Amino acid sequence: MSKPRVLVLGGCGFVGRNLVSYLAKNDLTSAIRVVDKVPPQVAWLNDAHTGAFGSSNVEFKSANLINPESCKNVFQPFDGMPWDIVVNCAGETKLGQTDPVYNEGILKLSLNCAKEAAQQNVKHFIELSSGNMYSSDKVAHKEDGPVEPWTFVAKWKRQVEKQFAEMSDLPYTILRLPVVYGPGDRSGLMPRIMAAAIYKHLGETMKLLWNAELRINTVHVNDVCGAIWFVCCRDDTVGQIYNVVDDADSTQGSITNILADLFNVKVDYYGNLVSAVVDLVGAADDANDKHLGPWAEACRDNDILNTPLSPHMDSELLLHKHLRLDGSKLRNLGFSVSVPHPTEENLKEIVNDFLKMKVFPQSLAP
Repeated sequence: MSKPRVLVLGGCGFVGRNLVSYLAKNDLTSAIRVVDKVPPQVAWLNDAHTGAFGSSNVEFKSANLINPESCKNVFQPFDGMPWDIVVNCAGETKLGQTDPVYNEGILKLSLNCAKEAAQQNVKHFIELSSGNMYSSDKVAHKEDGPVEPWTFVAKWKRQVEKQFAEMSDLPYTILRLPVVYGPGDRSGLMPRIMAAAIYKHLGETMKLLWNAELRINTVHVNDVCGAIWFVCCRDDTVGQIYNVVDDADSTQGSITNILADLFNVKVDYYGNLVSAVVDLVGAADDANDKHLGPWAEACRDNDILNTPLSPHMDSELLLHKHLRLDGSKLRNLGFSVSVPHPTEENLKEIVNDFLKMKVFPQSLAP
């Protein structure tokens, strides 16, 4: 049986680049086409990802998937053979954008890709969605539970989910993700890592809103890649939504404790009563004012002229909303994670990766 041909949309992004590396490293495909509007040469790939993109069966195509014609072009067959699997890692993920930006960058983009996949008779289409669909901490949220998206990205991802449910000719599976971290992470746990590094540099206590019990569930990017491959190789996952989450049931406290040990920094919390009356936009602005200066100074002192990393924090990250997912539906099919919980070692791996790329100041290293 021949190996499948896989089209990775948004393949230069965080999950996309790790997926290309996962597929290439494990020799799972006969061909991979990476699609992104950002070329690999300027996407800040590390050595491992660059090596994967240079594999003999990997090709890159530049495209703006918001444009239907551009989208149609990247679906063209490889050596006369159609694509078996399409994984959509593309879409607007930047916080603090307007609804029209998310409408185009999430909903329109995903529908363009899905419609083209259906027309090309793709065997399986995997869509990455958001886990920020319900914010109660009483029980971990299941896929068929109440849905009240609480971030802008999640609201538009939910619209994608609804539209897919009406596409009877599309063999799709949706994966809802919590905070994803691992090599190349810039927006999952990396803002917290950078904050801890900055407070170590300042010699001050890192004080956080709310309390240690705030749920911030996590999953390592390698396990996201494993879950993608797991569901796309099964017929019984078609038309289904699955949460992909590790075993840690991570909280703000559990993550912060790792960072406190890693950077030897003291941590405190304002508590729920005080935090509830805080202007979150103002709090985010104050945090950015405090963090951006020392970060820029450290970059200058370490001769870093250009970096994709920034400690800038959007007010959405400060909401008192629980991200807590139940991953039993996927586990009951036989899936298991390889990284059960965040550790000092795997958070340090992220920093060391950026240190090697010379985009993280050595003076702020743990």
